[in-house]
Amino acid sequence: MSLDGKVAIVTGSGRGLGLAYSQELARRGASVVVNDVDEQTAADAVASIEAAGGKAVAVVAPVGPTETARKLVAAAVESFGRLDILVTNAGVLRDTVLWKMSDDDFDTVVNVHLRGTFTCVREAVTYMREHEVAGRIVCIGSPTGQRGNFGQTNYAAAKAGIVGMVRTWALELKRAGITVNAVIPVAATAMTATVPYFAAAVEADAAGEAMPAFFRHDLGFGTSDDVAGLIAYLASDAAAGVTGQAIGIGGDRLQVWSHPEAVATAYRDGGWSYDALDADFTAEFGGQLQTVGETFPPLPDGLQR
Repeated sequence: MSLDGKVAIVTGSGRGLGLAYSQELARRGASVVVNDVDEQTAADAVASIEAAGGKAVAVVAPVGPTETARKLVAAAVESFGRLDILVTNAGVLRDTVLWKMSDDDFDTVVNVHLRGTFTCVREAVTYMREHEVAGRIVCIGSPTGQRGNFGQTNYAAAKAGIVGMVRTWALELKRAGITVNAVIPVAATAMTATVPYFAAAVEADAAGEAMPAFFRHDLGFGTSDDVAGLIAYLASDAAAGVTGQAIGIGGDRLQVWSHPEAVATAYRDGGWSYDALDADFTAEFGGQLQTVGETFPPLPDGLQR
């Protein structure tokens, strides 16, 4: 698989998952526009790509505003002559429970994740459609957006919204030959490093050691590099028939998430009044109510911290 001659933008790519995505795209032959809010971090990311023989430039700007989206596309075209791939990875966290979450906590996270994805994709596909580029859009989601997570109202809303936009854009861009997919990564990051349950895996990754098989196989929890291959695949010509999907990856596990579907249906002549619901709801649906959040099995002996 080669991305020779392709040009990619990866937002939030100065470190962590975003950096791994950029490095893998460059290793496959793409020229990359790196993005971060910190100038030195962005410069270091570019240097790491160039040291491995790749091509990259940096745009230092916060994702969210339309101005940043325009800068990113302009940098791709001015530096490398075109734009083929966009990976929207930039994000921030402001975790707290609902009753303590401020307007700023909510707006900051939604602005970067949700609005930033919208503005960057809008700018990228405007270029792709105008220049008849059968482009690739990869938007980064999260298990939190699929299942919910305690203390992450803002993040859950943004990540769920991204998957909703991906499904819509796949419909709108099909005729142009532009694919749009969401990737749901499960990997050692700054966020998972704070969770005691993952401590043994995070510590192994930080030490350059293999993660215990329990994490990689049973939980589908791995490294940033484990996710990067899927990003490159979805950015390639090989994935031309894959669009509108939410694909989970982590460790040794690859998943396709289902679109929301009704799990139980009941009909009643004349409709469902309060009295009818009171009488029949539990009988009809009590065994079909869905769980929320994620649950994990107990850690095996020797992996507790």
